[in-house]
Amino acid sequence: MIRTALLSRWHVHANDYARQAKEHPHVEIVRVWDDDETRGRKWADELGVPFESSLATLLQDDTIDAVIVDTPTQLHKDVIIAAAKHGKHIFSEKVLAFTVADCEEIFSTVDENRVKLMLSLPRLTDPYYLYAQKAVDDQLLGKVNTIRCRLSHNGAVSTKENPNGWLPATFFDPVSCGGGALIDLGAHPIYLINRLAGQPKVVNATLSGILDLPVDDNSVVTVQYESGVIGIMEAGFSSGSSPFLLELYGTKGTLLIEDEQIRIRSEATGPTEWVIPNDVPDRIASPFAQWVKWIEEGEEPTITRQDILHLTLINEAARTSSETEQAVVIHQP
Repeated sequence: MIRTALLSRWHVHANDYARQAKEHPHVEIVRVWDDDETRGRKWADELGVPFESSLATLLQDDTIDAVIVDTPTQLHKDVIIAAAKHGKHIFSEKVLAFTVADCEEIFSTVDENRVKLMLSLPRLTDPYYLYAQKAVDDQLLGKVNTIRCRLSHNGAVSTKENPNGWLPATFFDPVSCGGGALIDLGAHPIYLINRLAGQPKVVNATLSGILDLPVDDNSVVTVQYESGVIGIMEAGFSSGSSPFLLELYGTKGTLLIEDEQIRIRSEATGPTEWVIPNDVPDRIASPFAQWVKWIEEGEEPTITRQDILHLTLINEAARTSSETEQAVVIHQP
C-alpha cells in the first residue's frame, strides 16, 4: 500500500486526484497539508484523515511514501524538491515549474533521491490522441506539415450566476499561476503537439486578452519544429461554446478531431470521402495509475521527462516572445 499525503487543495483538479487515490486499491490517503490552513483542515475533515500544519513535519514522517502536489504553481519547485529530498514519490499537476532551469533542478533532485515523479498530462492517454499518433507513425497523412490544437472555454466570462466567471479567482493571479490561459489550458495543446511534432525550434507567441484581467485570456503560440511541422496552439478563458480541436494536415491527407470525434480523409483511406476510423486504440492507463505502477513494479510510464520538460520550455519561450514581440529560438544543448 502506498501511503500518500495530499499537499494543497489549491488547484481545481485536487479533488480529482484525491478521488483517484481513494479509488485505487494500492493507495491510501493518510494526511493533508495545505498552504491555506483553513482550506486544508476542511479537506482533511471531509476525507477523515489528520491535517498537518507543518510541511516539514509531514515530509519527515517515514511512514508516508508519496505526495500529490496541487499547490499554487509558484510553490511547485520548493515543495517538490523538499518532498524528493525526503524520499517521497511525487505526483503533480501541470506545469512542473515556470522555467526549464527549475525543471532541471527538480529532475536532478529526483534522480539523486531515486523517487518517481509524474506530471498529470492526461490527454496523452486518450484514444483520439493515440489515433493521431498512429496516423503520424503509419504515415496515413503523408508528410505532416501543420498541427493545430485549440482548447478554450468561457471560465473568465461574466454571467448572472458567476459575475466573475466560473473559474476560481486564484486562476487570474499572475504570481501564483505564472500566467493565465496558456499556462493552464494551453498546457494540453502544447504537450499534444510537442509529442506529435518532435523537437521545437522557434517559438512565436501572443499572450493577450479582452477581459481586462491581469493574465492572458486569449493566446496563440506558433512553433516551428525541427521536423518542419508548424504547430499552432490556442488557449483561452473567454470563448463560449468553443470545441476542443486537434487538426493534422499532411501531404496526403487530413485528420480532424473535434471534441474527441475523429474523422480522416487521406490517400490511405479514400481521398474524396471523410472516414470515421474503426481502428481507434483503447484508452491507456491514466497518469495516476501509471505512476502507481511505476512505484510498485518499476514499469516506465508513457509520459516522459521530455514531455514534462518541453511543456515548460514552450511556456517559458512563449512568455518571452509575447513580452519582447520577437521570435524565440530554442537552443539545443
